[in-house]
Amino acid sequence: MIPGDPLSGRDFSGEFRFVTSRSSGPGGQNVNKVSTKVELRFDIPGSCLLTDNEKDILQTVLKNKISAEGILIIVSQSERSQLKNKGKAVDKFYSLLIKALTPKKKRKPSKPTKASKEKRLEEKKLTAEKKARRTRPDASK
Repeated sequence: MIPGDPLSGRDFSGEFRFVTSRSSGPGGQNVNKVSTKVELRFDIPGSCLLTDNEKDILQTVLKNKISAEGILIIVSQSERSQLKNKGKAVDKFYSLLIKALTPKKKRKPSKPTKASKEKRLEEKKLTAEKKARRTRPDASK
């Protein structure tokens, strides 16, 4: 596992429910005959492996991918084989969970360096000179 992984070796495969249907993806005539599209359904509120805090985080972060019943739906139909699509859906699931449950680092505001301040002032001076050269010569002379 990855160090700092929020899932820490938990296996969710027992809580997956797969639904297959005919895909609109590549495959020629195969598309019309074989159900290669895979939907992975994961019941977030009913999960035994997630803590209540993790469930709340997932409900807020992944709200666009979750149904009204709290079921996370991940679809894969890019491959011609149902098995490959199932594998892709599982990979998507784990990457989504890791991304959602990894805490965001707080940004520490930094002060501008002396060199950056001088560079900014020099650029301002050059811009002011450029704009001053654009004015029309005085017509009264």
